[in-house]
Amino acid sequence: MRFTEHELTVAVTAAAKIVAGGKAGRRPRGEAAWEAMSKIERYHLLEAVGSQVLPVLLALPDVEVPAGTRPTFTDAQITRAVEETLGESGVGRLRQKVAVAARLTLVRAALAQLPVRQDPDALVVPDHP
Repeated sequence: MRFTEHELTVAVTAAAKIVAGGKAGRRPRGEAAWEAMSKIERYHLLEAVGSQVLPVLLALPDVEVPAGTRPTFTDAQITRAVEETLGESGVGRLRQKVAVAARLTLVRAALAQLPVRQDPDALVVPDHP
């Protein structure tokens, strides 16, 4: 699937915010947890989540996305992309299942937050009449 840079950024950031809100301890949840993080903490979290999510997003099959809609994928397509990018890690079956389930959750969260696809012919440049 060909995503724009903006779409990939939004997807990874959304998944990172979910991870940030799920940390144990007395930290705030969700958006508040994200806002409470320093810039370097955000960077490290985005880098870690991006290494899990981006390969899967890029491995998804090409689908036609009309302007004004979001890309949609079946569970089978997402699962196949996750399994292809995860590969064989030499760990037990249970750990492999947990890794697949965790990455599936992150990717589904990222896909759910993708912005609506814009029509490239309808873009208006503010500086041009």
